[in-house]
Amino acid sequence: MTHVLGRRDPPDEEPPENASTGRLGTYRARDGSPGAAVRIDLDGPHAGLVVGKRGYGKSYTLGVLAEELACAEGVAPVVADPMGIFGSLAALGTDIVADPAVAADALAPRAWCDLLGLAPSSSAGALVWQAATARSSLAGMRTFVADADTKAERATRRAADNHLALAESWGVFDPDGLTASDLLDAPAGVVLDLAGLDAAPANAVLRAVAGGLYDRCVGGRPTRLPWLLIDEAHAFFEGVADPALRAALTRGRQPGLSLVAATQRPSALPAVAVSQADLLLAHRLTSRADLDALAEARPTYLGSLEERLPTDTGEVLLVDDATESVHAVRIRERETGHGGGSPSASEL
Repeated sequence: MTHVLGRRDPPDEEPPENASTGRLGTYRARDGSPGAAVRIDLDGPHAGLVVGKRGYGKSYTLGVLAEELACAEGVAPVVADPMGIFGSLAALGTDIVADPAVAADALAPRAWCDLLGLAPSSSAGALVWQAATARSSLAGMRTFVADADTKAERATRRAADNHLALAESWGVFDPDGLTASDLLDAPAGVVLDLAGLDAAPANAVLRAVAGGLYDRCVGGRPTRLPWLLIDEAHAFFEGVADPALRAALTRGRQPGLSLVAATQRPSALPAVAVSQADLLLAHRLTSRADLDALAEARPTYLGSLEERLPTDTGEVLLVDDATESVHAVRIRERETGHGGGSPSASEL
């Protein structure tokens, strides 16, 4: 018997023939031996959270999910890869986008103020807001700011342009940058390789991507449902991408957008990231702050989280809110390999 987790129907019933599911692993028996096969629902939208301390399989599990999504029908995975460890998905036909760029107008005027650290009520912030409203490209925004006819004082124009010049130096804004349609049309999904970017430009790309996918779903149901997978998610919930990620978590499932966040620091995520997750995959955790963050937001049927968490690499406690059940699972081996291990001096 194969069990499908994350479905509203009983997990031990066979799913409809055309329903997408992914091979996650096997149940973990009390003696440590593998039990029945476990699959995860990919047919409907989900909000997922993968947590675990470094070295216990958090990113590996995210990679397994990405592999299954890349091979499933009707879904479009988009992986935000800040560590550069998901390139092996290219073996499945996934597009690996190095140095991803987005159009400047993919960010709303308010987002430009947030990105540049300018208060919208400040003179420079107000000018950047006006520029983002009036122009669709970063070059056009700088031209707008430099326009001699503007009523802004020279010092204000200089300050605004200095901030826009910094954004231009990041190299992540391009009029022909990625769009939601580009991401949805990739047959086996897309990996956004953000490893070479600092926090601000990486956040800018992800805010544009998350916002674009959400808007695309709200504007009309796409032919393939997007899944946004984010590794090291705390770095983005702490940055300018936060508003778009919160919207995806709290409002994304209804129009068809799934979001799965992976982090070794659940205590650094907003409470909504934990409470909104209908699928929680928890590897080993030892930090009291991280344990408390999960325990405070999880339902009563979970019981004592600390006592139930696994201790070995590759094992996960899966909390399925759809059926209000908890499962001990061993994650299957990756098909495309994993680039997340730490280097060893003895292997050099």
